Amino acid sequence: MQNIYYTRCKLTSAADEFPDVGPSDGKRAVKRRETLKRIAKVGLRLFIEKGFDATTLDEIAEAAGISRRTFFYYFESKEDVLLAHEGGDFAKALRPAMLRQSPGQPPLMAIRKCILELAPQYEGPDAIAADRLLRSTEALRLRKAALFVEMEKALADAMAELWPDLEKTGVLRTAAMVAMGAVRLALDDWRTGEGGSSLATCINLSFDRLDLV
Repeated sequence: MQNIYYTRCKLTSAADEFPDVGPSDGKRAVKRRETLKRIAKVGLRLFIEKGFDATTLDEIAEAAGISRRTFFYYFESKEDVLLAHEGGDFAKALRPAMLRQSPGQPPLMAIRKCILELAPQYEGPDAIAADRLLRSTEALRLRKAALFVEMEKALADAMAELWPDLEKTGVLRTAAMVAMGAVRLALDDWRTGEGGSSLATCINLSFDRLDLV
């Protein structure tokens, strides 16, 4: 597995993270990102105060200072607002972050570095509060599980670009599945500990366990 890597550079731009935004529209991309984060933060506050089921889309839109129509430009549902704290943006950032890794290293090592690079952006009390809500109903638990499947696919697709050897397709998919399993366990450890240890520490411990298998 360690003898068949390729050495080449991958370049990313703002358009990688926002496919509908051109390179010259940086300010618009920043404003869009800020609005999305505001809606997600306001939505989480209302979910905590009133309960997920009791909170309406109109209440979220009003509290965020936007129209109901604008809300649907950013999110398709209340569940998506909650999932933004679980890692919705993480799934989008995963591909460009993975493509910044060097293909001259083992895939699992590259994934580990990629995840550690992104971890600080998603570490905070909001993520812990959102996770509690996502575990509160079967429907939300299923949406949470689906998000990790999406992350796994994004990771596998990026890896296929870094290591474009068709014979390795199965190996890369397996590596993506194993890595995302390690990430899920790391997140569980971090949230169970109420953030007592850093997320990076939990990620490193989770990946270290793979060496014992």
